[in-house]
Amino acid sequence: MEENKKDQIEEDKKFKEQKEEVQKEFKGFFQSLKEYIPQLLSIRRDTDKEATARTIREGVSIKGQTAWILVFSILIASIGLNVSSTAVVIGAMLISPLMGPILGIGYSIGVNDVDTLKASVINFGAMVFLSLLTSFLFFSIPIFNEATPEILARTKPDVRDVLIAISGGLALIIAISRNKPQFNTVAGVAIATALMPPLCTAGFGLATGQFNYFGGAMFLFTINCIFIALAAFVIIKYLKFPMRKYINQAKRRRISRFASLIAVVILAFSIYLFYQLYVLNNYTIKAEKFINNLKGEGVNIIGESKESIDFQEKEIKLYVFGSDYSNRDMERWEEQLKELGLGNTKLTILKSQDDSGIREDIDRIKEQYINSHQMLSSRDETIKEKDIRISELEKDLRRYYANEVHFDRIVKEIQINYADLQEIGFSREFVTNFEKMDTLNIISVRWKNKVNNRQRKQQEAKLKEWLETRLNIKSLEVRPLK
Repeated sequence: MEENKKDQIEEDKKFKEQKEEVQKEFKGFFQSLKEYIPQLLSIRRDTDKEATARTIREGVSIKGQTAWILVFSILIASIGLNVSSTAVVIGAMLISPLMGPILGIGYSIGVNDVDTLKASVINFGAMVFLSLLTSFLFFSIPIFNEATPEILARTKPDVRDVLIAISGGLALIIAISRNKPQFNTVAGVAIATALMPPLCTAGFGLATGQFNYFGGAMFLFTINCIFIALAAFVIIKYLKFPMRKYINQAKRRRISRFASLIAVVILAFSIYLFYQLYVLNNYTIKAEKFINNLKGEGVNIIGESKESIDFQEKEIKLYVFGSDYSNRDMERWEEQLKELGLGNTKLTILKSQDDSGIREDIDRIKEQYINSHQMLSSRDETIKEKDIRISELEKDLRRYYANEVHFDRIVKEIQINYADLQEIGFSREFVTNFEKMDTLNIISVRWKNKVNNRQRKQQEAKLKEWLETRLNIKSLEVRPLK
């Protein structure tokens, strides 16, 4: 009994030790995980602040070769937009130096560097001017002033453009701040933020006199610029870059306040833009859902959904034809608008008083389609019959050539093998007993006078056997030539 107790105590002790060991391992694992996650997401450890500041300052200037690179990249992007080639636009963005002044603005505000801020603003203005001038001159050429889908896509920004700009700006400044900057990431950011296509589209709007395109494109460009600069400012502050020092303390405080004021203004304006775009995007989604619900009910709506939505006037204008819609239908639809949160939206149904003309056109189109379909079906039947006839003729030809005897090809052989043969002929004879038809192959021969009857019979039997083998025919008869 005591031995059993001792064994139980030993087992409990071992179990307790194993439990403590497992707990230690788990604690060690969670401690390692706790230490690893901050290291995984930390960007402070590998930051080279001096090299980052130098890189940003060197990239601010838009002069000499950089200016010409900008001009040619804008020209390439304009061509890409004109031919709706995404690959060409991406190629232009890869060589574009547009990022430098924008990063310079965010960096200089973050470290109170007035000189860099002035240089960045001046070069930013020069950059915008050169870009607009280049795209304006290109799209002024008459054959290049068509509004392609790639151009139209840059005239109406939405909330997703803000998210792209923020993400792009953060990725760019983080990539540059590394000990070894990742330039592939910088190139990817240039593609994501898409600064060049809006500038080219703005030039298109100026060249063609479509100022709504110019306004929309410049709005998109402004959003990208502001949020890239804001992202740079936030990361510069987060990484605690050293502030620019001035000997004059009053000047330092004045510059610090000025930089802080600019930062607050940019932040406030950024929040305002984001909110406005969010409201617009949310309104458009709800309005499109309402229009799709009407289409699901069988309402015949003409035109695209986006063309029917007017956010500024808070109105949905639908062009419909078909059945009359009662006041009860209108009340029900207005109730649906309220349920979607569009209670302040005016619903306008535009319907022709007489849509008989449209219906006649539709009936005429249907009739033409049916007639065309019948004509094609009839033509297909005729072609099918001709194909069948051609196939039958081909079979007859194959049978004919299969039975054809090329007698002329073996005449020389007959002359060599049968020197006593004076003349020979070949013919076919059709024989019937009125129940079936047979074809006989007749060989007619005339021998020289010196050949007696016994020799003639031997020679004819031999000739018959040889010709049946040589010509691959049956029912061969040998007769005297008359």
